[in-house]
Amino acid sequence: MKPGILLTLLLMFVLTVTGYAQKSPVDETEMAIKGIPRKGQRVTIQLDSKRVEDSWQKWITEKIGKVKADKGVYTMDGVVVESISKTPIRIISKVDATPTGTTVWWSIDLGNAYLSKEATPVQWKSSEQYLKDFARMLYREDLALQVAEAEKALVASQNNHNTVIAKSDAIRKDIEKNKVKKLEIQQQLVQNAAELQQYNNQIDMNLKEQEAARADIVNMRVALEAVKERMNKIE
Repeated sequence: MKPGILLTLLLMFVLTVTGYAQKSPVDETEMAIKGIPRKGQRVTIQLDSKRVEDSWQKWITEKIGKVKADKGVYTMDGVVVESISKTPIRIISKVDATPTGTTVWWSIDLGNAYLSKEATPVQWKSSEQYLKDFARMLYREDLALQVAEAEKALVASQNNHNTVIAKSDAIRKDIEKNKVKKLEIQQQLVQNAAELQQYNNQIDMNLKEQEAARADIVNMRVALEAVKERMNKIE
């Protein structure tokens, strides 16, 4: 992985951690469910809505009890949440995607009253903690994933660095081999020049030998003619 890409990932990680360090406030808001307006609590989580919705259904199932899902609306009837109420309650919840993340909203029917910041402050605080704990859990999971990705990116960067170093070492070795080969070629050129000079000397000597051989032929012919002439004079 290139250093620039790793740096970008690390910066994104730091910025995300900074954002998660902020609290996830829970506010009181009203929402119409199947045409009926209900007052409830809402928390905004800066994560993907599909992931939040899947986690929310799993969370309330594990923490509270059986959930009935109908077109994005989650209903829990006659459940007991000790920290909120000792008697059975009814919960209606909905998860919505927003431009800045995902909102998780729920309305709680306590039996004798609906959850309200002013009317039921004790129950409000307890149920508020549920939403905050859920948001905190998701953020921690997301950070764990980002840490794992950052660690993978770091390992990839280290491997890339080792590869670059190995490549540099290989290039240096090739340079040394090239230098040795150059010296060998230079030595061969010197030897070749010496051999060429030797061949030239041999050619010069051979020319002289040819000249001497031609002179011997001429001399032999002259001597032969002289012998023939003397033979012809014998009576």
